[in-house]
Amino acid sequence: MTGGGDESFITAVKPLVDAMGGEILPPDEAGPDDVVLAWQGVDVVAVRLPQLADSLDHILAAMERKKGKPLADLDRKAKQEVVRMLEARGAFSVRHGVETVASALGVSRFTVYNYLNREKGS
Repeated sequence: MTGGGDESFITAVKPLVDAMGGEILPPDEAGPDDVVLAWQGVDVVAVRLPQLADSLDHILAAMERKKGKPLADLDRKAKQEVVRMLEARGAFSVRHGVETVASALGVSRFTVYNYLNREKGS
């Protein structure tokens, strides 16, 4: 990394990379699946994106931080809202997504399916 502008750029993108569970690397260490970000025509940083399953864990952790308490401590209505939000973000297309969400919410898989079916019915 060269000048201070590069550091400012990295500082600017780091919260986004952290929120999605990515990893920042020097551009010369980028692999074929990494995303290289350029600033003013120069490759500044590479971002290694997380696997989908890891992303779900990060999404759940972010929701927990936003709610200010473990998702399992939420009331039923709030848990249903969490399931709605997760469905909109594709959480249930990830392998073991229902199990992961059920565990985080402290409910059974059956309950998560009920929440999902209730949404489709309304």
